[in-house]
Amino acid sequence: QVQLVESGGGLVQAGGSLRLSCAASGRIFSIRDMGWHRQAPGKQRELVASVTRGGITNYAESVKGRFTISRDNAKNTVYLQMNSLEPEDTAVYYCKADTLVTTYWGQGTQVTVSS
Repeated sequence: QVQLVESGGGLVQAGGSLRLSCAASGRIFSIRDMGWHRQAPGKQRELVASVTRGGITNYAESVKGRFTISRDNAKNTVYLQMNSLEPEDTAVYYCKADTLVTTYWGQGTQVTVSS
């Protein structure tokens, strides 16, 4: 089993920044890719960004140039630096960890961007 604990969400004004963290524990050696997804009210959960164990990143078009995902394998933690936040970024953000056989999710952290 892998446990994921997110932190760093909150309320911010448009144009502001937040940094999300996700700490993994448990069978961490089994984790391959890690990433962030988000779900806004009435919408499907969508990929925000992902990073492989080797550091290869992938971003949703809507966040490219504004968000940066990074991973510290020594600390078993993945980060999401979010800059130039927009009201459309308001959502619950979920950390995700993939192993060869299954996917684990965090409990989610709320990000609210006011206009």
